[in-house]
Amino acid sequence: MKISMLTAAAALMAGACSAQAANIEFWYGNTGVAETAIQDQCKAFNSAQSAHHITCVGQGSYEVSMQKAIAAFRAKNHPVLIQFFDAGTLDLMLSDAVEPVEDVLPDVKWDNYIAGARAYYETSGGKLFAQPYNASTLLFYTNKTELEKAGITKTPTTWEEIIEAAGKLKASGHACPFVTDGDTWRVLEQFSARHGLPIASKHNGYDGLDAEYVFNTTFVAKHLQNLVDWRKEGLVRLGTDTKAGNFTAAFNAGECAMMENSSGSYTASAKAFEGKYELTVGLAPMYAGYQRHNTFVGGASIYIMKGHDKAEIEGAKAFLDFVRDPKQQMSFTSATGYVPVTNDVMDAIAKSGDANSPKYATAAVGIDSMNQPRTDDTRGVRLGFYVQFRQVFMEETQKAFAGQQTMQVALDNAKKRGDELLRRFEQTYKGVKLP
Repeated sequence: MKISMLTAAAALMAGACSAQAANIEFWYGNTGVAETAIQDQCKAFNSAQSAHHITCVGQGSYEVSMQKAIAAFRAKNHPVLIQFFDAGTLDLMLSDAVEPVEDVLPDVKWDNYIAGARAYYETSGGKLFAQPYNASTLLFYTNKTELEKAGITKTPTTWEEIIEAAGKLKASGHACPFVTDGDTWRVLEQFSARHGLPIASKHNGYDGLDAEYVFNTTFVAKHLQNLVDWRKEGLVRLGTDTKAGNFTAAFNAGECAMMENSSGSYTASAKAFEGKYELTVGLAPMYAGYQRHNTFVGGASIYIMKGHDKAEIEGAKAFLDFVRDPKQQMSFTSATGYVPVTNDVMDAIAKSGDANSPKYATAAVGIDSMNQPRTDDTRGVRLGFYVQFRQVFMEETQKAFAGQQTMQVALDNAKKRGDELLRRFEQTYKGVKLP
């Protein structure tokens, strides 16, 4: 009798423990509008069910989030879920700190993810390592109101048309026709992808750790020299040239008439333009004579970190299921401008009655941009220490914009320094086969 009572008590205690919410952490790197949307989504998840509780912790930036997560993993004090950006993909794949998401959630219909969103985070065999989350890509924004004032009635679609329009804007007294910040993601990665150009050999590293950078020998060099020349002519401005001191802020304030920027910046631009200017958003511009290829997926994905118990993993799975839901993706897109990542979302938007609403302006064009014809050189970037390389590229090209060296020398220097990073990474993972 006593044994039966003890057994019953133990069963009740076990039931009580299992009924308690599994507390899990999700670390992310966004700030601003995106951070607000992430926190809202976390609150919605906690309100929608009681089996799990998620705490979402902002780290200030993708880079900081990545560094802190790896340090926490080594100290065995890491979160269950971590948001990592595109540039850290290979580092994470070889870190032995994460579980491939397809292994943890084998029953999910992963082929429902749009090709452009999953390619960057796939293994060579097509298995998703992480669940695409806040997906962005490069788009072209214009202040239609300012363009029409200068007599430009057709939105430019090529670089040749952009510079022609820039000339008309300048002639009409516009101080900042087109603005960029020269960021690696914009002027190297997304430019190379949509023009079908390799960034590095071995198909941007997908075919081996012995890849070498080649961007200094492609049409990228001509484009960056064009930016230098156009800046001297007053047709293009860098963010540092503007009153706002920031290229996005300068465009949003009406100071600049055209810019290339992430789809994730759409909501802030639309809000800033409200009641003042008309905003257009379209595919990033091409040079005449080049076939358009896909742009890379930007933003970030969610990884499941190793070393957690069953209850925590169940919580992680539940949250990943929640954010994958079309309604959640629609809400996130409308709040931020980030692009949906599964094919069923566009159908849901169409059925919602708001398909033509400005809040979904980036959805169709962003997916269209990422789903253009792809080659082995436009799948993504699978290069080691790529986060550091982005900094190297910016350092060298900014010197060229400042007139301290030619752009070709800048690119040659970036290639040399980048290759040194690749050789260090190759040595670190000597004998390791890419997943």
